[in-house]
Amino acid sequence: MTQEMTYPEHARKMLALGLPLIGSQLAQVAVQVTDTVMMGWYGIEELAALVLAHSIYFTTFVLGAGFAWAVMPVVASASEEGDEVQIRRVTRMGLWASLGFVLLVVGPFMLSEPLFLAMGQDPVIATLASQYLRIAAWGLIPALLFMVIRSYLSGLERTQIVLWVAVAGAVLNVFLNYILIFGNFGAPELGVRGAAIASVGVHCLSLIVAAIYAARSFPEHDLFARLWKPDWQAFGQVFRLGWPIGITNLAEVGLFAFSSIMMGWVGPQTLAAHGIALQLISMTFMIHIGLSQAATIRAGRAFGRKDPEHLKKGALTGIAMSAAVAIITATAFIVTPEPLVALFLDPNEPARDAIIAICVSLLVAAAMFQVADAMQVIALGLLRGMQDTRVPMVLAAVSYWALGAPFAYIVAFPMGFEGLGIWLGLALGLTCAALAMMWRFWRRTLPSLSPRT
Repeated sequence: MTQEMTYPEHARKMLALGLPLIGSQLAQVAVQVTDTVMMGWYGIEELAALVLAHSIYFTTFVLGAGFAWAVMPVVASASEEGDEVQIRRVTRMGLWASLGFVLLVVGPFMLSEPLFLAMGQDPVIATLASQYLRIAAWGLIPALLFMVIRSYLSGLERTQIVLWVAVAGAVLNVFLNYILIFGNFGAPELGVRGAAIASVGVHCLSLIVAAIYAARSFPEHDLFARLWKPDWQAFGQVFRLGWPIGITNLAEVGLFAFSSIMMGWVGPQTLAAHGIALQLISMTFMIHIGLSQAATIRAGRAFGRKDPEHLKKGALTGIAMSAAVAIITATAFIVTPEPLVALFLDPNEPARDAIIAICVSLLVAAAMFQVADAMQVIALGLLRGMQDTRVPMVLAAVSYWALGAPFAYIVAFPMGFEGLGIWLGLALGLTCAALAMMWRFWRRTLPSLSPRT
């Protein structure tokens, strides 16, 4: 029988897991932020192209990452049960599923320029964005394989190494960007192509380091032995859990990608301001992602032990912590938006004042959905820990695409609010998702909390 824990003890456990995961998420998004900052110094057209290209790349990435996310709760539950064979099986098939996904999406990345033109994007920006994607497509292979190893290590509560690999990657990305975007130290000046090459290099290094650490730290799992050999039962388990996670991710991130496309219809300055605002909310969102992943691990272990009391207390702890962070960040977006936005722009940029003005209004809208965004992602983490992925997928699709996206379009264009209207649509979609996900979690959990007879 598991010893009962107090809420402060749950908070300490959550922070012990969550802080390294938060740090690794922040370091990961720092790669995107430094790309945006350095490209903003390089040129506004290049910045707009990077925002557009990265919205497509990230949307694809989070869809494929569903298989990696599926590995985490299964490894956590299997570790709690002492089932080392299951740990090895699901991790290896997670690698298989992720590689198969990449092979399916490389082709569209190679043909992205006519797709951007068909979506009504500016021809110059469409060309630059496609140059980025044709290179970045190959970085999906190491990026998604690293995500599987990351989930494996996180499920085993080895989150410190995840943090240090992410930090090293962020530092390397700054150095490579400085060389390849601007053509320093004798390198050619490559602009957006340089940013793509730098990202591919960072993903490759992260995968190599994480794989070596995993093999040396857990030799008993024999993780990479006979990696070529299929295990269709484990593959099916990863696939059944992973594809709904990927679609859920796609529903949310796809909404933000669609918002970038709509911003492109408004104009390059609005799209650039949108990209800066997205980077700022992405940085704060990574805190919630880290807490959500910690909640997945804690819920997965409680679920493996069939321990509803710990599950309930851990859930309430995670929800309270994530809500507190959301309130702080919403306040910052309202009180001090200009200094945050100014970090992303060259002081001599002629359009600087106009972009800052647009971005400030977007951050005020973003403050409206900070708590909702925090609640929906922490609820998702808890549901995934319980290996509940299909109903949340449906709830996300309805919230974001049946409600949020149409509202964003109507308010932005027929009603004339443009960029601000698009972000009000994001706020509606996230609020509906938060209410639905929380309802699902407590509806699923509360009946199991009654004492067993």
